[in-house]
Amino acid sequence: MATSILAVTESRDGALRKASHEAVAAARRLAGGLGGGVDAIVFGDSAPAGSEQLAADRVLAAVHPDFVRYSPDGFAATLASIAKNYGAVVFSATATGKDLAPRVAARLGVGCATDVVGLAVEGGAVVVTRPVYAGKVLQRAKLTGTPPVVSVRPNTFQADARAGQATPTETVAVPQFDARVRVREVKAPDQAVLDVSEAPVVVSGGRGLKEPANFKLLEDLAEALGSTAVGASRAVVDAGWRDHAAQVGQTGKTVSPSLYIAVGISGAIQHLAGMRTAKTIVAINRDKDAPIFKVADYGIVGDLFEVVPRLTEEIRKVRSER
Repeated sequence: MATSILAVTESRDGALRKASHEAVAAARRLAGGLGGGVDAIVFGDSAPAGSEQLAADRVLAAVHPDFVRYSPDGFAATLASIAKNYGAVVFSATATGKDLAPRVAARLGVGCATDVVGLAVEGGAVVVTRPVYAGKVLQRAKLTGTPPVVSVRPNTFQADARAGQATPTETVAVPQFDARVRVREVKAPDQAVLDVSEAPVVVSGGRGLKEPANFKLLEDLAEALGSTAVGASRAVVDAGWRDHAAQVGQTGKTVSPSLYIAVGISGAIQHLAGMRTAKTIVAINRDKDAPIFKVADYGIVGDLFEVVPRLTEEIRKVRSER
């Protein structure tokens, strides 16, 4: 059985995304159990910027004019053509990874374990741990297909510190493919919005904010903190207050920032599943019995409409004195 692991990377605007380094880190964990190395594959009309910083043993480049943007059929055909040379194929469970991993698994005729939070090798077989039933239960499963195909939850596997040790990029052949789907254009918001899954600080709001206009309080706090994304609970996204891209939780995005501030969020299990790995959690809620306080490092029991403006004011004052 092949023992090297293939990590599938992602790029945006010609540069590698953070999730790419996490996929390599997850692949490295499997490679350690199988005694092999890690290859990382990059896609584009040229090798994306930062490819040399991947902590892989080899970097493979699939270069094609159609690969300037995500090409579902082209990416899947390329991966399927080389995947059988590997002991496993690892994706990140981002929007792209969730679309691409099943396509590759279907072409290979193997199963696909998604949203994985734990990886191990037992008796030469890949064993995954993944949340089920909205995060209430962790399931362990042994993958028997060859090669196993897995997608790992973003912000679960920390990027390897071995950056810059990959060999020079090698080109792989891109097979002929029928492009049934083509991405013609990517429409970005009018203003650049920091992705909650990649931001070092996240401030999230819930139904305690009472109405969408009150998210201005969180936007002001985010501006005062700097390098901060504004997230939201599922309840307010379902109500149309915020875009789905801001949703944190089981059915939204998983975040693992240095600081997570939950404002007016009770802490349903689905929300906790998406943010409980944050390094420091601060909760602001008027209900002292809210479940969010059970996972918070710091809790403020009080009226958010009084606490948040005061917190923003104090942060601005401290930053202005530096």
